Amino acid sequence: MKRLSVLFALVASPALAASGPFFSLRNTDFIVTLAFLLFVGILVYFRVPQIVGGLLDKRAEGIRNDLAEARRLREEAQEIYASYERRQREVKSQADDIVANAKREAVAEAEKAKKALQLSIERRLKAAEEQIAGAEAEAVRAVRDRAIQTAIAAATEILGKQASPAERSAGIDKAIDEVAQRLN
Repeated sequence: MKRLSVLFALVASPALAASGPFFSLRNTDFIVTLAFLLFVGILVYFRVPQIVGGLLDKRAEGIRNDLAEARRLREEAQEIYASYERRQREVKSQADDIVANAKREAVAEAEKAKKALQLSIERRLKAAEEQIAGAEAEAVRAVRDRAIQTAIAAATEILGKQASPAERSAGIDKAIDEVAQRLN
């Protein structure tokens, strides 16, 4: 309280510069000083400085708690961020492994398909060659049969003009036997 009165005395010193007696109710500076001192006295009586101090202390404690909470949340966020970065690296690594594995499998499947295609082509070529050989043998057989028929017809015509029916019959039988032996 003594401090306040010294403070008020210093603050009120400019009021002494007014004209006329200072301690008069006609002096507005004196009235203002009295009102101010009365106001401060009421504030002190109702413990307003202590209430304001308590409120400020509560506010300071709230700010400290908010700062501690913010610090805790920041640390938690950093941990979560680090966790997500680790997870992202793991996922990227897994994705790279999957891509590499898929490429290896694709190459293996391509090689497998290439071999299967090559085997299929070889089988088809072999089948075509066999078909060609069969057709060739059939053509040779057909040409041979046609040649035999032509030879028989020519021989029949020639023998028909030169030989008797008994000789012709014996010659035909002999020719048929020879042809049969050659074909087998």
